[in-house]
Amino acid sequence: MAVPSRVIISVRDQKLMLLENGARIATYPVSTSKFGLGDSWGRMTTPLGFLQVAQKIGDHAPTGAVFHNRRFTGEILLPNAPGRDPIITRIIWLRGLEASNAHAFSRCIYIHGTPQEKTIGRPDSYGCIRMKSSDVTALYNQLPLGALVQIVPDRLPNVAKAPARPASPPEQLASEKMILSSGAEKSATTPGRKSGPVPLVASSGRGASAGAHKSRILVKIDILTTLPRAASLQPRQIFFC
Repeated sequence: MAVPSRVIISVRDQKLMLLENGARIATYPVSTSKFGLGDSWGRMTTPLGFLQVAQKIGDHAPTGAVFHNRRFTGEILLPNAPGRDPIITRIIWLRGLEASNAHAFSRCIYIHGTPQEKTIGRPDSYGCIRMKSSDVTALYNQLPLGALVQIVPDRLPNVAKAPARPASPPEQLASEKMILSSGAEKSATTPGRKSGPVPLVASSGRGASAGAHKSRILVKIDILTTLPRAASLQPRQIFFC
């Protein structure tokens, strides 16, 4: 039975690990709160413990899309834009599952993109989990609603990497194509008659003059056509609050 995707975030390592079926899929650098750990109102701290993905916001938004109150403003920022520090690209809104993080959802604790990518790898947020735009997009596409997110103060556990997924063999379609060709010879020259090519014919030449050689060659060609495997498109939910 497949084990759902889950995430472990290490405050000490400032890293996020994505797991699937108990194996490590990917590890990304992050930034937790520069104000420390906790779940108190007005403290701008990062909560610890088990949480879950409650909402996902930003499907199909361009990289660098600026969000205000979880709505795309239409503005797009490049990485490390000077003097700017909004939420960008994607929002993964977390809901606490324990008493120690019960306020996480109402405190708007997200995993989200930041334009200040130079600060990723050290505590610098206001309570959320910050990621580079490319990394948060990759995580967003792999993490379903309801997935578990565990934030721990210690280092990430030593988890084996997931084996590489084998490439699917291409589907092949064999078809036959018949090509009709025939040789032509110049007819024998006769007095008072210009020599010329013998017309191509599709018959076996029965009843034709003995001076003309006619043949029909059937050539069988196997054409292998590679058909691309259609990618499955799974719709994701978008929430605006």
